[in-house]
Amino acid sequence: QVQLVESGGGLVQPGGSLRLSCAASRSISSFYSMGWYRQAPGKQRDSVATLITGVGTNYADSVKGRFTISSDNAKNTLALQMNNLTSEDTADYYCKAVLRTVVRGLAQRSEYWGQGTQVTVSS
Repeated sequence: QVQLVESGGGLVQPGGSLRLSCAASRSISSFYSMGWYRQAPGKQRDSVATLITGVGTNYADSVKGRFTISSDNAKNTLALQMNNLTSEDTADYYCKAVLRTVVRGLAQRSEYWGQGTQVTVSS
């Protein structure tokens, strides 16, 4: 079982910055991918940024140039640096990890989610 714990959320003024962190209970280099999602009240959960191990990163258009996803394999953590925040970024942010394994010759895909951390951008 994989556990993911997010931290770093809070209240920030428009134009400000926050850094979210996601601590994993196992080596993050074992994951196929990790990413950050967000869900605003009354809206669906959307992908914000994804890091595919050994491949690269993807960002939602709305955060390109403002958010940066990164990983620290030594600490088994995933981070999301968020700059120039706006009210549109207000949401609960979730960390997700995807694990791919082969069991008895069959490929299996498992997803794990953290409990979320709240980000509020307001003056």
